[in-house]
Amino acid sequence: MQLGHFRLSTISGGRFLIDAGTIFGVVPKPLWSRVIDSDEKNRIQQATNCVLIDTGQQKILVDSGYGSKLPEKQRKLIEAEAGDPLVKSLAAVGLSANDIDFVVLSHLHFDHAGGATKQKENGQIVPTFPNAKYIAQRREWVTATANYPELEGAYPQENLLPLQAAHQLEVVDGTTEIVPGVTMVVTGGHTEGHAAVVIESEGRTAVYLGDLCPSTRHLPSRWCMAYDVDLLETRRQKPEWLGRIADNGWLALFDHDPDHAAAYLDRDDRRDFRVREAFSEL
Repeated sequence: MQLGHFRLSTISGGRFLIDAGTIFGVVPKPLWSRVIDSDEKNRIQQATNCVLIDTGQQKILVDSGYGSKLPEKQRKLIEAEAGDPLVKSLAAVGLSANDIDFVVLSHLHFDHAGGATKQKENGQIVPTFPNAKYIAQRREWVTATANYPELEGAYPQENLLPLQAAHQLEVVDGTTEIVPGVTMVVTGGHTEGHAAVVIESEGRTAVYLGDLCPSTRHLPSRWCMAYDVDLLETRRQKPEWLGRIADNGWLALFDHDPDHAAAYLDRDDRRDFRVREAFSEL
């Protein structure tokens, strides 16, 4: 999809299954089951809709999916795709890992940062994108690498520390312009350092919401994930962002929606939001 001078593309980081209770939190099944189907184990399908931004000078990848390093037990449990789905998706549009200049990480959970690194045949774990600068928020990085017992398993270190060891990591504080027209903005809520990515070119704007609003099913302001570490902040930030998107005619980009990677939104009569026009991919 063309956005001004920029070209946006959906790059799948792989699909997987996850318990619907973790995705919809306190929303009861009789409500969420109206908008998405689950299997016999109460699992729903999740996409990882990473976004490739081609500015004409740089190629920027937003998030990296779950990658190729998942333990086999976990891979089978969530029925994740084999291999590295992200690299395969890039190859499908004629690109290799060497072509990426920046990787912007909205946050550092396994399904967003897992594809940032890969394991070589000799067992060494290295950055997947050898020529890229990886961008993460400092607050997120500190939390993810602090080894808090309360967050055990939330941030696999093999996804993160090799970026620092290879001197390819840049941690930033708050709102940061990555390149002209691509800006990282902290939202908090889902994680302490969670960030959205605002993309602007020639008067047009798209917003990658990350897990602040992971799908079109999460447009109601109180439909939030059980994973959110600060639920109140999510409930504050989400309607503010969705309001700006709807009021200004911006494009919303959804990271986990299996059906809609992007949509234009309208306000509805319940002080929430609805899809005006949706796109399965960019």
